[in-house]
Amino acid sequence: MASSAAGDPSADEPVTPAGRLFLQPEMNQIINCAIGFQNPINIDLIKSTLQNSPLLSNPRFSSLLVRDSDGREHWRKTPHVDIDRHVIVLHEPLTTSPVDHETAINDYLAELCTGTGLPADKPLWEFHLLMAHKCGVVRIHHALGDGVSLMALLVAGCRRAGDEVKIPTFPGKRNRASKEKGWWAMVNGFWGMMWFSLIFVVEFVMRSLWVCDGKTEISGGDGVELWPRKLATARFRLQDMKLIKNSVPDATINDVLIGVISSGLSRYLYHRDPNGLRDGTRMTGIGMVNLRREAGLQELSDLMKENSGSGWGNKFGMMLLPVYYHKSGGDPLAYLRRAKAMLDRKKQSLEAHFSYAIGLFVMTYFGAKVASWLNYRIVCHTTFTISNVLGPQEEITLGGNPITYLRVNNSSLPHALTMHMMSYAGGADMQIVAAKDIIPDPVFLAKCFEEALIDMKEAVAAIHRT
Repeated sequence: MASSAAGDPSADEPVTPAGRLFLQPEMNQIINCAIGFQNPINIDLIKSTLQNSPLLSNPRFSSLLVRDSDGREHWRKTPHVDIDRHVIVLHEPLTTSPVDHETAINDYLAELCTGTGLPADKPLWEFHLLMAHKCGVVRIHHALGDGVSLMALLVAGCRRAGDEVKIPTFPGKRNRASKEKGWWAMVNGFWGMMWFSLIFVVEFVMRSLWVCDGKTEISGGDGVELWPRKLATARFRLQDMKLIKNSVPDATINDVLIGVISSGLSRYLYHRDPNGLRDGTRMTGIGMVNLRREAGLQELSDLMKENSGSGWGNKFGMMLLPVYYHKSGGDPLAYLRRAKAMLDRKKQSLEAHFSYAIGLFVMTYFGAKVASWLNYRIVCHTTFTISNVLGPQEEITLGGNPITYLRVNNSSLPHALTMHMMSYAGGADMQIVAAKDIIPDPVFLAKCFEEALIDMKEAVAAIHRT
């Protein structure tokens, strides 16, 4: 970590409490966003596009991370960003083995999950160009912002395919038709919020201190963040997910996603050991929840406004998401109904807001080490991480080169399994990052998730036929 740097020290800006958390050794996190290109990559055009994009106008991307004499982290504006130091070009294929591009790229991303961090003598981001695979990998330290902030910044530098003037559409929260509610329903809603908040907050605190999941074939734990990784991609069609969610009143895409996770994990664990788990065994996930007023991407100008309800940075909370092992067979849509019932209670509570607030409180009054220790324990006491980021609704281009896919993952955690889904132009790719000594076959796990969605779709079709 740099102790001094070019720039005016008197203008240093303190790193936010959430940003400081992601700089601690136990929770040090780098976001990796893989961008697939349709055509060969033009290096000079990419550099020129980055130089003139909103990326460098954001002060976080043109500032160095420094520490003062007390060890506190600050951002220090640097007068010049050398774009050549941030664009890392790999001309040769990633492997000489006869593997497909996706496997080679996923292997590269898996190495980045446990590899070296970003150098502190330059702003904490890089753009790796994998020329032989027509892929770019944007690496951004989580201290700079969360997935919504970073995706908005990245997409703001892109244009719609077929129209190089228009910026991409930013999906946001859809306003549902409001329903007339009597005073009794409002009272019930208030007490429901208070009751569920109390239950989930108590559970959250207990998870931080001593309660943990039972051991399964996919359990991680203390030190697993250092283990080598494998990475696989599960692909879904948003049209299929929407068809399935419409089969259950008021269901959402997230309900479908958690239902698919529950079903897919059950399939996978049954394959690993048909008699290894009793029916109903709980596996707890950590879900990342965007706390901005809008659910999806926002215009970059809105994110950068002071005192905005959207706001730049790390503005997300955590929810504990219990899913349960069930042996194969039965109604595929039962997983969706159970997921919806659980998430409805979670959304009625203030659990995600509490997790964000308590994190700020602990960081402010007890310091980064205590906050990092508590977050590390929560991860060690649960089974997996899941996040879902909404990407552009239509196809986009970067430097005039059409983008074929957007995928995201981050540095390793004590979990043996992390999953990050990102939607783009009618599809949704979920990156499955697994500790390979615990989950040696993440490609098969990806197939379990894909087959779970197909079974749900067929179940919906069967209902429509009857």
